[in-house]
Amino acid sequence: MPRNAAELAHRLAREAEAVCRHYLSNGRRVGNYWQVGDVRNTAGRSMFVRLKPKGAGGGPAGKWTDAATGEHGDLLDVIRESCGLVDFHDVMEEAQRFLRLPRSEPEPDYRPRWSPAPTGSPESARRLFAMSKPIAGTVVETYLRGRGITDLHGVDSLRFHPRCYYRSEADASTETWPAMIAAVTSLRGRITGAHRTWLDPSGATRRRSIPHAGRWVTFSGTRSASVRLAT
Repeated sequence: MPRNAAELAHRLAREAEAVCRHYLSNGRRVGNYWQVGDVRNTAGRSMFVRLKPKGAGGGPAGKWTDAATGEHGDLLDVIRESCGLVDFHDVMEEAQRFLRLPRSEPEPDYRPRWSPAPTGSPESARRLFAMSKPIAGTVVETYLRGRGITDLHGVDSLRFHPRCYYRSEADASTETWPAMIAAVTSLRGRITGAHRTWLDPSGATRRRSIPHAGRWVTFSGTRSASVRLAT
């Protein structure tokens, strides 16, 4: 039995995804984060809960931030707000009750609907763009406004993909990150390629250089690369 709030929060953080699936059921997993509208389980995309620790010195699992309001906290706050609890003793009891529940395997959030297209082909770029969604209300809109780009009306060539595949090196394991997808088109307007800018929902600023068609490109606060395809 946990003896204090810090120990209880630590135990909840070890099962962060299960906590989110139970108390933030209107959200979904996006890479290493759970994305939902707010800590009261409103549907939306502005709140992110870290599901896994981020390396040495990085953010711990279970911490969350609401990009729309600036609110932040841990999984005990999630339980308190989503359940509408006032007395912290009740929050502790609810958390302990949750930790005693049996666990089931989570269902995958994404299932492919198409047969594979050749990697690096125009068809794969068109499918990536088609699988993405408009940027309104997503972390892409937040990212662009943070860079001073506020007039986003009619920006149809930019879209949002919540789980875009990413590898830092050729032999590294594949991760999924939220990404901004930019269509690359021919003079006739046909999509021939796609540029992907991976975004960190936590707002952490970092620099990462990735090979890009024979050049090196650097984006602050993002990971970015593109697919350069023949017409």
